[in-house]
Amino acid sequence: MKTWLITGASNGLGRLMSERLLARGDTIIACVRRSAAMDDLQQRYGARLQVITLDLAQTATIAPAMAQAFATVERIDVVVSNAAYGLFGAAEELSDVQIERQIATNLTGSIQLIRAVIPLLRQQGGGRIAQLSSEGGQVAYPNFSLYHATKWGIEGFVEAVCQEVASFGIGFLLVEPGPTATNFGAGLDVAEALDCYRDTASGELRRMLLSGEFAILGDAEKCVSAMITTLEQPQMPLRLALGSTAYQHIDAALQSRLAELHGQKALAYGADA
Repeated sequence: MKTWLITGASNGLGRLMSERLLARGDTIIACVRRSAAMDDLQQRYGARLQVITLDLAQTATIAPAMAQAFATVERIDVVVSNAAYGLFGAAEELSDVQIERQIATNLTGSIQLIRAVIPLLRQQGGGRIAQLSSEGGQVAYPNFSLYHATKWGIEGFVEAVCQEVASFGIGFLLVEPGPTATNFGAGLDVAEALDCYRDTASGELRRMLLSGEFAILGDAEKCVSAMITTLEQPQMPLRLALGSTAYQHIDAALQSRLAELHGQKALAYGADA
């Protein structure tokens, strides 16, 4: 059986993954902001579930928490960086406080978590890190500009770092779910609307999302199954798109960018010395 460290383990995909892995006999170190959120699982699984209180926005606490986690077990096989939330609103509608909190949690917190666990994984001879991204790490919707900034940012960070640590036996997986039936929407931080955006793409998406018209096709249980299966493959891809919406949107975005790039080949080569 394996040992997994999962941040954001009290909600959404993190909670489902914890439940699935505990049920099959694995050990979980769950990092949550409120330890009481895991009380039911703690009572059921006892010592196979260890709970650490951690808020990724408090970056100074991350390295000590990871050191504590690794010291309590012989080996941690997989670190799942899952803790995140969404910020919704046109860029002009967002407050400075909202922007700072979004970046601190989704981007800076994830970066510091990965930085904290790399030496610990290296010392034990390797391991795997799953970073929860989103289809929003490769495509963009109006009203999610800061969320996209964090997801595009963490994808670039991981793509660079995975090259730095591959020789240490440390592998990465970027997980890119599309809209999935979790409690992500309930945790959405929604900015106050400005009337000037009412009849724009921003206003239209706001109406669709808040009215429930926005299509959510992803199944959370199936996403978790795909994540676990992929993380246990001998050879992992770097990215894992989950759900038909994610696949279609990422495919269309990549095709569009490639077509645009190919149309600029002569201009690009012409800029050489």
